[in-house]
Amino acid sequence: MILDHIGIAVKNIENAKKMYTSILHSSAYHEEYLESQKVKVAFFKTGANSKIELLEGIDVDSLIYKFVEKKGEGIHHMAFLVKDIYAEIERMKNEGFETLQDKPKLGAANKLVFFFHPKSTGGSLIELCQKQD
Repeated sequence: MILDHIGIAVKNIENAKKMYTSILHSSAYHEEYLESQKVKVAFFKTGANSKIELLEGIDVDSLIYKFVEKKGEGIHHMAFLVKDIYAEIERMKNEGFETLQDKPKLGAANKLVFFFHPKSTGGSLIELCQKQD
């Protein structure tokens, strides 16, 4: 399991992209809109394997929109890349971590994603992600 990315919830992804382009001295390398989650995302590389994911909720029903309204902009989650998401989900459930969903779903960059509740992970939303063939 390695750190894949840190997700940062933002009010305006265009403004955030400008800021992170200045900070990292590079542009976003991948952007997409996830209709199922009503979220715009943009990824920046921060090293050989790690990234920053900017997330903007574009509908009041979006979880990211609600997060920003309640807590303001900032770190939303940490995502770890795994080889077998189903095995890791079972392992973590057996160790007492509380899940936020029943099964993995399709996320950004065509990865399977699964989330664990912050109440059981020391206050941080934890995402597992797995590349698909």
